[in-house]
Amino acid sequence: MENIEIFKQWMKESEYVVFFGGAGVSTESNIPDFRSQDGLYNQEYAYPPEQILSHTFYRRRPEEFFRFYYNKMLFPDAQPNAAHRALARLEAEGKLKAVITQNIDGLHQKAGSKEVLELHGSVLRNFCESCQKFYDLKGMMERMEQGEKLVPRCGCGGRIKPDVVLYEESLDYSVMQRSIQHIAKADMLIIGGTSLVVYPAAGFIDYFQGRHLVLINKAETSRDNQADLVIHDSIGKVLGSFL
Repeated sequence: MENIEIFKQWMKESEYVVFFGGAGVSTESNIPDFRSQDGLYNQEYAYPPEQILSHTFYRRRPEEFFRFYYNKMLFPDAQPNAAHRALARLEAEGKLKAVITQNIDGLHQKAGSKEVLELHGSVLRNFCESCQKFYDLKGMMERMEQGEKLVPRCGCGGRIKPDVVLYEESLDYSVMQRSIQHIAKADMLIIGGTSLVVYPAAGFIDYFQGRHLVLINKAETSRDNQADLVIHDSIGKVLGSFL
């Protein structure tokens, strides 16, 4: 409780707050993460999830890719939790300047956040590889349900690809640049719900030169010793204290 009070005091003193988050932010919305005990990497499939979600696998085995993607990556009914709502409120109050997320679920925007930098893309955006026609999540899922073995096809016959960054693919340069700029300007950086093992995203926090680095995560991370304040607790509970 004392740590949360310190955190709230630092928030009052700060003028340019940036949030950097990962899968742990959405687990309280019942979206599974990857690396926790119950995460996707600890479940059994014919292929490891990290291999399935690679560019090479997508190209070579699209049926297997989309079967996994449809069953394990899409959560159309998920709703923002207290963490998402608190961040949106802090932004509306002018305190929070940006949310930088590794998540692809769109829940930050659904909660009302405006400046959201999606490092790994979004399941809400999908494009035909042939004609570039856009499909939202509903349209994509309809195409997958109608398609042969779940592989979604556009009316032109082209395959529809989710606008998510697969393993072996590069992050969007402009999103990276804007994320780094925000972090470099921040006087307070909050890192939440991430194991900080996915690069290059995890390396972005090295650009932070501000006063307060706060790390909120249930499990320990390799960066705990660099943070000014570490809170090992539910991120919804901690950020929810601002609601």
